[in-house]
Amino acid sequence: MTVRRLSAGLVAVALFTPGVAACTTTTGDGGPSATPSATATGAAPEVDTEAKQALLDSTREIRNGNFRFSMSGAGSTAEGQVHQPSQTAEMRVRLGESTDDLAISLDVIHAKPDSWVKLDLQGQAASGVPGADRLNLGKYHHLDQSRIQGNRSLGFDFDKVDPAGSEALTQAVTDVRRTGDGAYAGTLDLSKAADAGSLDPSVVAALGAEAKSVPFTATTDAQGRLTEMVIRLPEGGRPAGQEIRVTYSDYGNATEATKPPADQVVEAPPELYNLFD
Repeated sequence: MTVRRLSAGLVAVALFTPGVAACTTTTGDGGPSATPSATATGAAPEVDTEAKQALLDSTREIRNGNFRFSMSGAGSTAEGQVHQPSQTAEMRVRLGESTDDLAISLDVIHAKPDSWVKLDLQGQAASGVPGADRLNLGKYHHLDQSRIQGNRSLGFDFDKVDPAGSEALTQAVTDVRRTGDGAYAGTLDLSKAADAGSLDPSVVAALGAEAKSVPFTATTDAQGRLTEMVIRLPEGGRPAGQEIRVTYSDYGNATEATKPPADQVVEAPPELYNLFD
């Protein structure tokens, strides 16, 4: 087990690589997955252009930056909200299970131009994290923006407000069909969406050719806005067969994130930035 640092994006770590945060891992529990249609000759299926356009349109409201979201997979979760009108956002991430040697909880708050993160390191290996006594304080660490700019773990870009990158995911759809009212199923090419915040590019690369045809399902609300996308990694992935679930809710009804009180804030030590390099 490596506890020196967490590589890749915070969300990607939570959703794709549970072994980074724990010595024991938990994969998805299976369940139904979308099966792409195919012709008897094995030719590529005919794309339902109306269904694909509906999915592309479903992410437009996300760009306005006023929603709540959640992501889950590999026994870890991320949830929060984005409130562009106040230039604030917050995210709560839980990596690993209570039974793992190392489980990490993070509460991240962004209120432009400032950011803070509170860490909770748990498990037998927590004391092995460099600087654990300076990180596990139960207080928020004020972050140096010059050190987190472009960092997928700690930074936030208010010009790209979707933590999951669902617009990139829908643009990578290669086959889709309607399965009900506001319900869709098909396949997408993850190699064309490796920059999406919910994907770890190294995992996409490891999938090789399998990344080009990954099953998904999606749902939209009565206004055609995306409410859920579920991606099922192929068995060749790591972790194998993992289900990734992203949801959106409360469009237009998010609230301004609350800044931590001054007496609950300390400046982030170097060990914190090293942990997320």
